[in-house]
Formats: sequence, structure tokens, C-alpha cells
Amino acid sequence: MGDEERYAAVIIGTGFGGAITGCRLAKKWDKGAVLILERGKRYPMGSFPRAPHDFARNFWAIPEEKRRRPKHVQKLVDRGEECHGLFDIRNYHHMDVVIGAGLGGGSLIYANVFMIPPDEIFDERWPSSCRRPHLLPYYQIAKEVLASRPIPVNDDPRRQIIRQKLFADVAKRNGKNSELVDINVFFGNNFQSPIAIGQQDKNRYGAIQTSCVYCAECDIGCNYHSKNTLDLNYLYVAERRYQAIVLTEHLVTNVVPVDSQEHDDPEADGSNGYRVYYRKLMSQGSQTLSAFANRVIVSAGSLGSTELLLRCKEHFRTLPRISDKLGQSFSGNGDFISFLLGSKLPANPNYGPVITQRTDYNLFQRFDPNRAFILEDASYGSVLAWFVEGAKPGFLHLGAIGRLLRHWLTQLTTGKSPGSLGWALNDVLSDDLSYHTCVLLCMGLDKSNGVMTLDENDHLALDWPFRDSFSLYRAILESSRRFASTVEAEFFTPLPTWTWPIRNNVSAHALGGCVLADDPSKGVTNAARERFGEVFGYRNLFVADGAIVPTAVGANPTATISALSEGPRDNGNRPGCESLGLEKASCCMESRARGLV
Repeated sequence: MGDEERYAAVIIGTGFGGAITGCRLAKKWDKGAVLILERGKRYPMGSFPRAPHDFARNFWAIPEEKRRRPKHVQKLVDRGEECHGLFDIRNYHHMDVVIGAGLGGGSLIYANVFMIPPDEIFDERWPSSCRRPHLLPYYQIAKEVLASRPIPVNDDPRRQIIRQKLFADVAKRNGKNSELVDINVFFGNNFQSPIAIGQQDKNRYGAIQTSCVYCAECDIGCNYHSKNTLDLNYLYVAERRYQAIVLTEHLVTNVVPVDSQEHDDPEADGSNGYRVYYRKLMSQGSQTLSAFANRVIVSAGSLGSTELLLRCKEHFRTLPRISDKLGQSFSGNGDFISFLLGSKLPANPNYGPVITQRTDYNLFQRFDPNRAFILEDASYGSVLAWFVEGAKPGFLHLGAIGRLLRHWLTQLTTGKSPGSLGWALNDVLSDDLSYHTCVLLCMGLDKSNGVMTLDENDHLALDWPFRDSFSLYRAILESSRRFASTVEAEFFTPLPTWTWPIRNNVSAHALGGCVLADDPSKGVTNAARERFGEVFGYRNLFVADGAIVPTAVGANPTATISALSEGPRDNGNRPGCESLGLEKASCCMESRARGLV
């Protein structure tokens, strides 16, 4: 190991926890002292796939991971090919999970929302050190760095979003509170004076972004860099200004503590450091490398971090001291999606940022832990709208076909043409399905009692006891049907995987698995302010991502994961704390946030 690289810290993953921690640590230490490893690719402006051939291969799949995959992707893997695409789709027992793979992690596919949850969600399962009052300063820091704000509201007709007004009107008619949400989207650096749609400018950190073009493609990768993804702020500063080493398409496989002679020693507690083993995915053959680190921060997301630590604990047996609570308290954050077709009023879900508005159902007001959720005005880009038109059943085209036949007969019998090919296309597309479709995205307080383990292939397995959260799902379905009735929709359906007897929900907001606690009998990571996020049983081994969140938060979890990563501590070894380059919690929040500029 004489020629292996040595680092003050190695960060595994570049989602919100990894990006924030990596940036803060890189600010503290010498240039090149921090290594950030990401399994996925970089995505420069304009590089997210859109063509059908490329989009069909935009999935994460490598041969050694024995998981269920789309058939066309499985064929590629069977031939020995690797797919390092953006979407990592996991299918488990009663729960499917969508994960982002790429520099920026889940920020590449998230819906941009920054929402601070109410006091009530921080119940007895949350240690006192990380409840809402302690986190509020760090929510504000992250909000400042991520430039969160609502959509601009002015008289510009291009900034009018039909569905936002529709959702607000439906909420009012149903006696519900609804409001614009803060989103991490670039409209220029001056919130009071947004720059023109499509105009480019450098953000406060020097990265070039485009003022949002309202294309509704936020969750399939923004080709305009209008989303404030982590590669345009925290990671951009870490790499460009503080010169952290960032390696993409490098997959970590094992973490091993070392003894005083820096030999691998699974019995060690990490006081002498760690050796991180990783695979260089783009190399010919199977090339495994290693790096020495004084500290390791695992930030591969709820599923990724939990799976890596489970493999280290149970398969490789290199981290046997980890609490037996590892893998418990999984939550899908109550995610639930439904569709309304044929709304009497137009919705146009193909325009605007993916989410702009929220309606509260017993989360922020009249709190009811069994029925608490929010409803958001989700959308999808026009590239997917064309797919919807192509997939539409043939009988739905009968009206347009009839009009085309009448045009043809008119020309045949009179010699007069009622129109050109353009009119024919107008007939076919005038009844497009998407324009009167509403996408209802809900998230709420599920019971956060899923369990992650390793399967027979030593890969992650998840058991989700969906029946325990049925009161939430029932409340969501009731409100969604009421929404459908209010807009006089012709058809309502939840996501098809939810139909009986499948009952598979889908989540893009996986939480838990390495939850914070006051002792290892209750969780995996330490909630004490002086050791915040450190894995019980080890020194200098931390988890910083959604895996440490003890319960569902009801709201989009980005804000809470970010606050916990910026978050509560006094001093000591917690990544991001004062000893590693951050000011104390009592510092001026604005100066701390603007310290990245």
C-alpha cells in the first residue's frame, strides 16, 4: 500500500450530505486533502439524454449487482456491458425506490423543493439534539447556499403556470391552505429582479446557469442547468475553489479500519484511520484501488449507505461493531402519486418547474400523525408528453380520425381542400391527453418501520409493511378523488403498481437505515453534539445523508438532510464542525453561507 494516496477525509457519495460535508471539509484542510468518490457520471450542460435510444439506456446497472432491471437493460448487462445512467431503479417487497446516480446524487433528479417540516414531526424518535429548534439555523444556511425561493410572480405571460393556479383554486374550493413553495431553481442572482427566461449568467459561485426555461424536465436532468443542483454550488466550490479531489465513476466496495501500523484490522475501532477500497468503473477489467483516510464519511443515500455498511458488517466483516439497528426505520416519506385525466379545466403539466405549489392536509395545520401529508402540483416535460400521446389507446384517437376522414371526403367530392397537412396534424393533436391531465404528488408521515437487510446475493433487500401506513394512503386517495371530482376529471388512477393485489408503492425520498440516536440500542449514528453522525462503535466513521433521518418528515426531505449535514454540534470530529472548518452554530448564518462565494 506504499503508493496509495492519503487523505484527511474520504467522502463516499455526492448527494446533499456528501456535497455539503465535502465542501466544508475541503474549505478547512489543505488543497487535495479531501477525496470525494461518486459512482455516477458528470453531467455538463446539455448532456442529459433525451433521444429514445439514449434515454432507454439511462439506467444504473452493473453486472455484479444482481438486481431486477428493465429487460432491455438486463440484456446489456448479460452481454457484460455496464450502464452508468442517471436512474437507479430498485424493486423491493411492496416498495420501489428511485435513486439518482451522478455527480450531485439525488439533486440531479429531485423536484427542487426546499421545505422545513413542522415541529410536530420531531417526535420522541428524534434525539433532542436534532429537533427543529436546533436545526433552524442550519436550515437557513442551506437555504441561502441553495438559493431557494418561490417562482417569480409578475405580469410576464411566460411566467404564468396554469396548473399552479388550478391547484391553488382547488385547495380554496375544498377549504385547504395552499401556497407557493420555495424551490432551488435559478432565475438570476437577484430574487427581486429575475433575469429573462433563457438568459444565462454566472451564479454566486461562478458556475454558468440558465434562467429557468419552464420546460418541466427537472426530474429527468435539467439540460439548461437551471436547477440549483449540487454540482453548481457546494461541489463546484469544493472542487474549483478548495481543490477537493472529485472522482466520478468510482464505486466504493469496502471500508476497513487499520491498526497502528496502518494494516487492515477489522478489530480496530478506526482511531488509526481507514482504508477505502473502490473500483474504477471505466477501467478495462476489474481494477480495484484503495485510499487511506483519517476520516470516512458515508454519504451514498439511505439505500446506498445502508447497503455498504451492511456489507461491511455482515459480508466482509470489516465493520462488525456497527449496531444491530443497522437497516431499520426505513421510510419512503409517504410518497404517493396519482393521475387525473380529462380535467374540465386545463392543467398543462408540461410547463414550469416540476413543483410550484403545496396544499396542506393535516401536516402544517390541524396535525394528525395518521393522516398528515401535503399535495403538490407535479408535472412532466413535453418529451414525455409525446410518449403519452404515442401510448394513448387507439379508441381515444377516433374523433381525430373521423375528422380526417371528413376532410378527405370533402376534397374527394368537391375538389376543395379544407386544409393542409398542418390542419390534419392539428386535428390529431388538438385532443392531446396531457393538457388536461393533473399529476398529484403527495408525501406524508408513513410509519417509518421498513427493514433493510442483505439478500442471498449480499445486496440490499427491503421489506415494507405497507399495511401499517394504510391510514395515510387511504387519506391520500380520498383527497385525490375529491380533487378529481372538483375538476370534473373523466378518469382517476393511482400509480398502476398500487393496484390490488400488487400494492407496490414508489418512493423517490428514501430515508432511514442508519438513524441518529442517543445510544446504539436505539440507532446506528451518534446524536451527541460532539460526535454528531459518528457510527456507534467506531471513531472517525460518519454517515451524512438521508440514512440518518429517524422518521418520515412529510415534506420534501432535501431541506432536513441539508440541515443535518450543515448541522448541530458543538465541536469535535463531526464532519463540518468547527474543528473541520465550519463556524459554530452561533455564527452569523449569512456570513457562513456567503463564505462559499
